[in-house]
Amino acid sequence: MKKLFLTLVFFFVLSKVFSQSVSVGKYSGEFLAIGVGGRALGMGSAFVAIANDVSAGYWNPAGLAQLNYPQMMLMHDERFAGLVNYNFGAVSFPYKSDMSLGFSVIRLGVDGIPDTRNALIDLNGNRILDDNENLDYSKITEFNYADWAFLFSFAKRYSEKLLYGANLKVIKRDIAEFGAWGIGFDIGAIYSPVENLFLGANFQDITTTIVAWDNGTTQLISPTLKVGAAYQFKIFNGYLIPAFDVDVRFENRKFASMMNVGPVSFDFHSGIEYTYDNLISIRLGYNDVKQFTFGAGLVLPKLNIDYSFVKFDRQGELGNTHRISLMLTLQEPKYQRTLD
Repeated sequence: MKKLFLTLVFFFVLSKVFSQSVSVGKYSGEFLAIGVGGRALGMGSAFVAIANDVSAGYWNPAGLAQLNYPQMMLMHDERFAGLVNYNFGAVSFPYKSDMSLGFSVIRLGVDGIPDTRNALIDLNGNRILDDNENLDYSKITEFNYADWAFLFSFAKRYSEKLLYGANLKVIKRDIAEFGAWGIGFDIGAIYSPVENLFLGANFQDITTTIVAWDNGTTQLISPTLKVGAAYQFKIFNGYLIPAFDVDVRFENRKFASMMNVGPVSFDFHSGIEYTYDNLISIRLGYNDVKQFTFGAGLVLPKLNIDYSFVKFDRQGELGNTHRISLMLTLQEPKYQRTLD
């Protein structure tokens, strides 16, 4: 069955590549780089090495192997004064003694966009709104723009020091009457060579993700390699975790990256988290688009509440973004991972 599935995926990719016009866009998968979860975003998205909750399905699927109870997460994010809505939901549960399964969904959308294409009173036939022309407001309709990503995750503990995982990623894009579907894969690993030191890597869209539009156009999302490191210090009655990540892209980004060497670009993330008595956390970070981030978290029985804040520009013209995520852990004996 596994071989049949992989064969079908292979022929799907080939048929789309050779039957349609193909464009490799530098930012075709940019909505997938925004990030999820108040904890990770508060740390400047430096989370690849320490992803240990249900949001790991996005950051590094290998991290799901650390879950001992089922978890669920919801996050809402509004940008540019509420114009753009970004939502995330995920669920994961342990399977047998050393594996975990997960499902995540992301939606980035702009709703209620006025559609004036059929409302122009075009007197001279040039399809441009001239000074002596107007719009028939009764013919103005609305359409939505939305990007969706569905992640089906698998993780396994190979040993006490090494975890690995993978995602099957399905993408759906809609704008007005046009739509597209895509499919891709991520693979990740977390390694702890010594106690309290964590190294992580997540190779996103490793096979190049195919996005096929129903108008005959095919876009390719290039791979991104995310690598990171973190160390946990015990201090006072809590712990301190500094983390550092690097995003390596292969899209020839010369100006929209922090550093580049030929077609390879590098973007950096850094963050720090202090958690007191496993109850309250504060976080600071600096992300790949040169923004300082701030966050805080509160741990309640079975419920984690995490908040992060970022300011898009110094003048405040683009507004501020507040991200809140809720994570529910079914921490009861009957739901606990079964150990062999």
